[in-house]
Amino acid sequence: MAKHVVPEAKDALNRFKMEAANEVGVNLKQGYNGDLTAKQAGSIGGQMVKKIKPIRTLSFDRNYRWVNGHKITVRYAFNLTV
Repeated sequence: MAKHVVPEAKDALNRFKMEAANEVGVNLKQGYNGDLTAKQAGSIGGQMVKKIKPIRTLSFDRNYRWVNGHKITVRYAFNLTV
């Protein structure tokens, strides 16, 4: 079983999962839900990911492809949205 970094967040995550399941029309029960299909479980996880909106930034230097000795900084910023 996974170790929770913030044990107090477990209840909040369970509520979040139940809300996501309700939004996509999947009936979850408290405890074990091994009778769900992969499609149902995936739709719950997908709905949860849609609701979380982290912003990720990746920045690195790389050699310019056409001129030797030149470097350019490449920065990617993206977020997950609903």
